[in-house]
Amino acid sequence: MIGLSCAAGAVLALCGQVRGTLERKGLPRKELAGGRVRVEPRYNQGSGFGLVPLNGRQMAPLSLAALWALLGMCGGRGLGTGLLLGGGLSNLWERVRHGRVLDYLRFPKAPGPLKKYTYNLADLAIFLGAVLMVLRRRRR
Repeated sequence: MIGLSCAAGAVLALCGQVRGTLERKGLPRKELAGGRVRVEPRYNQGSGFGLVPLNGRQMAPLSLAALWALLGMCGGRGLGTGLLLGGGLSNLWERVRHGRVLDYLRFPKAPGPLKKYTYNLADLAIFLGAVLMVLRRRRR
């Protein structure tokens, strides 16, 4: 099984690489998978989904506290925890370093309100990690 630090490190490195590539290429827009996925880069200076009215630098300590609590709850095991930790650290790093997060993926044909938001690879890793963690708990 993939170790926690390996999964977290891979997600963190890949997210940084994607952000760097998009910024070097001038934040290109592109349609993929027959219009089901769009690359639409935009900067997010607030919290995820705009739920908390704080800027990126104010969100950083809250994000760090949430990641710390997660590690304490989960004991730092499993692929799901590694994905969630890597995605969280990636978004935290962007907030600390740049004061904002680069979101670039939209799913215009997704159901309900999911289609109106823009995500990044870290967000997807966080979501997948959370799903894996829930499934792991249910098997116990």
